[in-house]
Amino acid sequence: MRAFWYPVMASALLFGCATEEQKPAATAPVEAAKPAPKPQAESKPVTQVQAAPRSGSAAFAALKDPNNILSKRSVYFEFDKFDVKDEFKPLVEAHAKFLRDNATAKMLVQGNGDERGSREYNVGLGQRRSDAVKKMLMLLGARENQIESVSLGEEKPTCTEHTEACWAKNRRDDMLYGGEY
Repeated sequence: MRAFWYPVMASALLFGCATEEQKPAATAPVEAAKPAPKPQAESKPVTQVQAAPRSGSAAFAALKDPNNILSKRSVYFEFDKFDVKDEFKPLVEAHAKFLRDNATAKMLVQGNGDERGSREYNVGLGQRRSDAVKKMLMLLGARENQIESVSLGEEKPTCTEHTEACWAKNRRDDMLYGGEY
């Protein structure tokens, strides 16, 4: 019976080797496809170059015009709150319209808190604040891939006094556009 298995085993090994020999042949087309990613990599800088002139357009100039609502970039919050107050809704609406009308525009929403509370709590509150503005922008037509929301917690105060008026200035979201952060 052992004599019967030797030819079977030998033929199995031969067929196994034949299969192995076909695998390198199958990888040849993959190697031939490697140059294809280079044109894609070259197309990315072209997209960036195309985006640059648009940032100098009149629409983007409005972001720095002090007479335009788009030059205002901060949304302020009540103590321990993250809902957008009615007085800042027109500002968020104006920025949402700008993002809708300018598909290449990118925004970073930075959530901030005052120094009261633990560092961890303020990071969480800052994130809830920035997420609230991002959600409102998206509900008004901005695309999610245009907006990033982050929290700085209490790490970026605009005022360092230990008064309620100063703390109120630090409870905010700052909206920054690409090139400003």
